[in-house]
Amino acid sequence: MSDFVSAPAPAPAPAPVTVLLVEDDEVIRRSVAMALERYGYHVLVAADGLTGLELFREGRHDLVLLDVMLPGLDGIGLCRRIRETASDPILMMSARGDALDVVSGLEAGADDYVVKPVDTAVLVARIRSLLRRAAFVAPAPEPADPAAPAGPLLFGDLSLDPAALEVRRGGERIALAPTELRLLLQFAAHPGIVLDRQTLLREVWDYGWDGDTRVVDLCVQRLRKKVGAERVETVRGFGYKWKR
Repeated sequence: MSDFVSAPAPAPAPAPVTVLLVEDDEVIRRSVAMALERYGYHVLVAADGLTGLELFREGRHDLVLLDVMLPGLDGIGLCRRIRETASDPILMMSARGDALDVVSGLEAGADDYVVKPVDTAVLVARIRSLLRRAAFVAPAPEPADPAAPAGPLLFGDLSLDPAALEVRRGGERIALAPTELRLLLQFAAHPGIVLDRQTLLREVWDYGWDGDTRVVDLCVQRLRKKVGAERVETVRGFGYKWKR
């Protein structure tokens, strides 16, 4: 009998996170791709919006990084096309942090944005934050009555199942982007309580720093269109409140 015991096979290394980068400037495209690859990301690149859309449809990506200004199909249009069928995290890049670019991108369905020239540390931090949001699993809420079984939360014709991460309105399932879903879960966990924008940035966007509160306002705007404008009340000078 052999004195040697074979060691168990090592667990396979996790697959790298795939980022689809759509940027028309070759210098920026190459530098951003190289920077992300140094952090262990697998990067696919496209130089225009139509090629980016084709690559997106051909495979699965963990995150999409889009420039606003793209030839053929611009970043805003590409973001809208992606949001028609998918909820993948989308991070927009704006050349100047121009208010119109930022607002247009967030209204189109982007989860967040960065300003070019992009600081690598900031970009990676935003990507990691978006990926954590996308992988978020909500704990099942404790029912108000301990004897009652846990189940979906009901708000009129809106049903939210935190365990299954499913939202239905009038019985029909609603497709929410990861950030929209986390925002809804945050509201539903604090019905009737005013949540200020910085709290929402910290709890929903996972910011460890002060961020641009426009991302909150525009995500609330998108959420209202899907769950009903009357459900989220604006409390001027403070923030937002989910109606019971």
